[in-house]
Amino acid sequence: MEIGVDSFAAMFSGDSSKMISDADAMAQLLDRIVHADRMGLDVFGIGEHHRKGFLDSAPTLILAAAAARTEKIRLTSAVTVLSAADPVRVFQSFATLDLISKGRAEMVVGRGSFIEAYPLFGYDLNDYDELFAEKLDLLLKIRDNEFVTWSGKFRPAINNQPVYPRPIQTSIPIWLGVGGTPQSFVRAGILGLPLMVAIIGGQTHYFRPSVDLYREAGQKAGHAPDKLKVGMHSLGYVASTTQQAIDDFYPGYAASMTKIGKERGWPPMTRRSFDDQVGPGGALLVGSPEDVAAKILRHSKALGGISRLTFQLDSAELPHEKLMQSIELIGTQLKPLVLKSLAGN
Repeated sequence: MEIGVDSFAAMFSGDSSKMISDADAMAQLLDRIVHADRMGLDVFGIGEHHRKGFLDSAPTLILAAAAARTEKIRLTSAVTVLSAADPVRVFQSFATLDLISKGRAEMVVGRGSFIEAYPLFGYDLNDYDELFAEKLDLLLKIRDNEFVTWSGKFRPAINNQPVYPRPIQTSIPIWLGVGGTPQSFVRAGILGLPLMVAIIGGQTHYFRPSVDLYREAGQKAGHAPDKLKVGMHSLGYVASTTQQAIDDFYPGYAASMTKIGKERGWPPMTRRSFDDQVGPGGALLVGSPEDVAAKILRHSKALGGISRLTFQLDSAELPHEKLMQSIELIGTQLKPLVLKSLAGN
């Protein structure tokens, strides 16, 4: 199993007492990616948002800056909002990242959990799913072919045009990022794409039927089982003890989730709800290295096995020093515990 970190470069609640300049925040983010590389993490992902409080509207630029300062860690989006992007430019950006990183680029593509990108780039939300399906089709054709002939509804046709540059990797990994829609799981299976499941609340085992649909669809489409990888993206934070992790994480997490909840009609975050999420079956990965490692293994079993686990560390507005410590614990203590347990099974 690969273990990594995702970041939205975010200040979710807008708490002015915790804010620093955007330039300093970006410098700290790059330092965290470098630290994750040195601590032996496998992957670091940068999200894409187009709203106040987020610095990740141009994720490939952040990843390229990180590529120049890292050696082994794989660099990915988390996710690329493909519905509101031009697949040609998306491919060119990640192919360039692949050259800079010497073959470490990946992408997770999805429709995004916020909607600002659609009006910003001139798209109609009524075309939400159709846009994504069409653009994913074009992106995959570009990845697999130097010369492309393609036509669709939302973009001008391409007639035997080459797309450059080409990456170092023969085929840049493209994961499909999904939330909870069964149709999205089935689409990933039919296409034989690795699946990244965002589980940010609820009980992890609730997602098992959809993951099973993914695997069944993939096998029916003729894809080998080892090609049908499942990854899990979850909110989390690791400290030296579980109590310390909870004490650090809860205040900022509650403020952030309450703010987002006001936009989406969710109830305010309560301590009881938080405790349920930190509990054995809940989605939050908050605790000591030992406790969170054990929970990751339970999550993997609940989903029938996962290939990648990424922590979203931004959600509690923790200071840079705390995040650096958490990354070190994930890399030096939690990851070895997970791998040792998997090797023993």
